[in-house]
Order: sequence, then structure tokens, then C-alpha cells
Amino acid sequence: MDLRAILLPDPRRRFPHARAWNVSARTVHLAATGTLLGGHFYGAPAASLLPWLWVAIASGAVMFGLELYTSFDWLTQIGGLVVIAKLAVLCVIPFAWSARVPLLFAVVALAGVGAHMPGKYRHYSLLYGRSVKEIR
Repeated sequence: MDLRAILLPDPRRRFPHARAWNVSARTVHLAATGTLLGGHFYGAPAASLLPWLWVAIASGAVMFGLELYTSFDWLTQIGGLVVIAKLAVLCVIPFAWSARVPLLFAVVALAGVGAHMPGKYRHYSLLYGRSVKEIR
């Protein structure tokens, strides 16, 4: 089997109960990231926020993994690229600690726009030059 068939399977792989896993992980992720943003906004001690950071990372990794399992073409879609942009902004925080609250608000803005933009934009693939929904 070649690398293209592994990364970009046709048809896309299906994960059993993917919708339930995604909704569950997203719910946990929203709670954890909301707690982190609020904690940083109100100056909570870092030690009290650390468990929430790990929950946010783990739940985000589950959602990321679910998307990549079906096909790596998600990374070429606007929605996937927005997630990469969010991760890039988060990676800046340790180097710009005093700006962490505005950076976290920027991540929330990216998340809101990325998750709720119309599907024709969210699923638009730079690899295929059109929405992946049109291809399926």
C-alpha cells in the first residue's frame, strides 16, 4: 500500500461512533479551555490551571485524531488550517507570557470562526481546489 492510499484513503475511513466521540471530546474541550481562559483572565495560580491544560490538550488531541483518522486531507481544508493556526498561536504563549490573555482570546475567536463558518468554506481543500463535500 502506498503512502497516498494510507493518508488519503478513497473512500475515507470511518471511525465507529465518531459523532458521539467528537461531541463528547468537544464538550470536554470547551469546558477545559473556558476554565483556562477564565483562570488566566482572573489571575488564578498556574498550578491550579495545570490539570485543565492537560484535559484541554487530551480532548483536543482526540478531536484532531478523529479528523486525521478519516483522511489527512483535513489538514488541507480551511477548517484544519484554522486548527493549525490556533496551535501556532498557543505555541507563542510561553514566549509572550504577558500577552497570554489576548492570545487566548484570539484562539477562541479563531475557534469560533473556524467551527461555525459555512461548510463550503470550512471544507474547502487547498489540495483539491474545491470543497471536500463536493468530492464525496
